[in-house]
Amino acid sequence: MIYLDHNATTPVDPRVVEVMLPLFTERFANPASKHAPGQEATRIVERARREVASLAGARPREVVFTSGATEAANLAIGGVLATAEPGRRRILVGATEHPAVLGAADAAAAANATVAERIAVHPDGTIDVDDLRRRLGPDVALVAVMAANNETGAVNDLRPLVEPVHSAGALLLCDVTQALGRIPVELEQTGVDLAVASAHKLYGPKGVGALIASKDAWPRLAPRVHGGGQERGLRAGTLNTAGIAGFGAAARIAAESMADDGRHQGELTALLTALLTENLAKRLGPGAVELNGPDRARLPNTVNLRFVGAGADEVQACVPRVAISAGSACSGGGDEPSHVLLAMGRTATEARESLRFSLGRATTTEEIRTAADLVARAVLRVRSLSQSTPIQDEVRDDNRALRTA
Repeated sequence: MIYLDHNATTPVDPRVVEVMLPLFTERFANPASKHAPGQEATRIVERARREVASLAGARPREVVFTSGATEAANLAIGGVLATAEPGRRRILVGATEHPAVLGAADAAAAANATVAERIAVHPDGTIDVDDLRRRLGPDVALVAVMAANNETGAVNDLRPLVEPVHSAGALLLCDVTQALGRIPVELEQTGVDLAVASAHKLYGPKGVGALIASKDAWPRLAPRVHGGGQERGLRAGTLNTAGIAGFGAAARIAAESMADDGRHQGELTALLTALLTENLAKRLGPGAVELNGPDRARLPNTVNLRFVGAGADEVQACVPRVAISAGSACSGGGDEPSHVLLAMGRTATEARESLRFSLGRATTTEEIRTAADLVARAVLRVRSLSQSTPIQDEVRDDNRALRTA
C-alpha cells in the first residue's frame, strides 16, 4: 500500500512509541498524585507541555491538553461564548474550516440563539480579509480562521487578520492542526489568541490534542468539562500521561526535522503533480488536470487535483494500492461534495472530480512514480468506461482476480 493520506492521520513515529511504552506499565502514576511516582508523571507532562509550546511558538502555561483538536475547538468556541456579554455573541468562521471547527461553532451559536457566519474565501482557498472586515462589529465574540487547510493545503497569512479582529474586541481562534510540524507556527508573535492542534497529524498518538490560549484569552474561557480541576481548572479529567508524552516527543521531533521534511515533501508533491499532468495531457490533451488551491502558499506535503471527467470515488476504487482521499476524513462519510471546494467556487461536479494527495515523512520517489502511474491509469479507465458497464463491477472483478492470483 502506498499511503498518501497523511492529512487524515500519520503513523506514530517509532521514537514516539519508545517514549510512551514505559508510561503504560512502569511509570503509570497519576500526575495529580502527590507521591513521588505521581510527581514524576507531572514532570513528564510538563516537559511535553514545553515541547508542544515551543513548536507552536507559545508559552508552556498557555497549553491545555485535551483529547484532540475537536475537543479543543469545542472548549475554545463554547468556552468563549459562555463568558461573552449578551450583546457580543456572534461568531465568524472561515467557509473552508475543518468540520470540527464548523460543528463546534454552529453548536455554540445555536446554544446562544445566534448563528456562526461564514467568511468568504478567494478561489485559491485563502481567506477573504475584506469580507472579514465587512462582517466584523461590536457584537462579534470570536473569529475562527485556520492556518492551513486540510483538503487543499492553502496557507492563510494570519497577520492581516489580527488588527481588525482585536480592534472589534473579538478573539482570533486558529486551527493549526495541519500546519503544526509542517510549516513554522508562531502564535505569540502573530498575535493569535486561541489555537487548536492534534498529535496524530504530526506522527504522535491519536486521542490527545491541545488548546493553546494566550494570557489575554484565558479569562474569557469557561470550562466545558467539569470535575477535578485539572489543567488549571479549564479541562477536568485524569491526564493521558502516555499520550501527552507522545505528543511532546512528536513535537520535538517535528521541530528538528521540519525543514528537511518540508523540502523533501515539496519536491515529491511537485513531481507527483508534474507526472500526473504530463501523463494525462498526452492522452487527453491540456486541461485534463486542474489544481485546487494556491500554487505557492500551500503546505509542502499537500496537493488537491481535479481530474476532469473522472469521478473521484470511481478513481479511488480503481487504485486500491494507493491511499488517497476525496475530502476530509472527518466529514461524516457522506457523498456530499467537499464544502471546501464549493466555497472556493467549484461546482458540485468539479468537486466530485477532485482528489487530495498528502505525503509524509517516509514517502519515497519510487512510491510517487508508482502512484502517479496507477492514478493516471485509473483516470483514463474511469473516463473510458461506458455507462452500460458500472465501474464498481469492473473493480470488483479486478479485486477478485488479485485475490486469486
